[in-house]
Amino acid sequence: MNPKYPIYIISKGRWESRMTSKVLEKMRVPYHIVVEPQEYDEYASVIDSKKIYTLPFSNLGQGSIPARNWVWEDSISKGFKRHWILDDNISEFWRSNYNLRVKVRTGAIFRAAEDFTDRYKNIAISGFHYYIFSPDRVKNPPFYLNTRVYSCILIRNNLDFRWRGRYNEDTDLSLRALKDGWCTILFLAFLAQKTTTMTMSGGNTDELYTGEGSKNKEEDGRWKMAKSLIDQHPDVAKITWKWGRWQHTVDYSPFRKNKLIRKKGLKIKRGIDNYGMKLITIKDKEKEEE
Repeated sequence: MNPKYPIYIISKGRWESRMTSKVLEKMRVPYHIVVEPQEYDEYASVIDSKKIYTLPFSNLGQGSIPARNWVWEDSISKGFKRHWILDDNISEFWRSNYNLRVKVRTGAIFRAAEDFTDRYKNIAISGFHYYIFSPDRVKNPPFYLNTRVYSCILIRNNLDFRWRGRYNEDTDLSLRALKDGWCTILFLAFLAQKTTTMTMSGGNTDELYTGEGSKNKEEDGRWKMAKSLIDQHPDVAKITWKWGRWQHTVDYSPFRKNKLIRKKGLKIKRGIDNYGMKLITIKDKEKEEE
């Protein structure tokens, strides 16, 4: 059971770590990794060349935005209604059920998320929440409605806007969708375990996120990130100082009025559909691989 929509990984300078690629390989999930031309040889030395898409540009100094928009258009050109776009620093995927988080070794979670998203007429963006924000000790819902979706994102292709800016592009995209009356879904039933931003070399770290902790806040990378979002959405965003650094805070309460609209004529089977997933122990897994 694998996704019906294409999965793209945006990557730069991380052919050695290639976390997301590695975990999707373990899960036997099809994907393409999108790289700049000057790094093709390095990625091709460790990843099947058939899984590599080479961008027609390089080193534009705009972070991942041009690559994200290229991916969007590529998926449209291939006739898809949606596409997945993943960061390149996701180490694991998890299913959360009855307060038990379990590593996943199947693409069924992507397919289940797609099918749920496609039940509704007005979901612009959906995706998986971070593992760290869904602890076992807390009773969590299966998803949050109308909030930011980040890092592991399923996007509706016929939206009237594209990625923009340099920082907090996922929050900006979610807010623009919500302001246009769309809904977003952030799944907690399915989780992505992601390395913390700015702790890995490569990607946007070297290009955009510099100067953290500077006495001059305008030279602090995190302050620049927060300020850019406030400039884009002053009506719902503000800058705060939390955990010893600058952060943005967004008020999503105005979007509670955005209600899901279910498609007519849907036939959904009664009972629980686990999409072929089953809970097994590590020993069972080792026997299965033997």
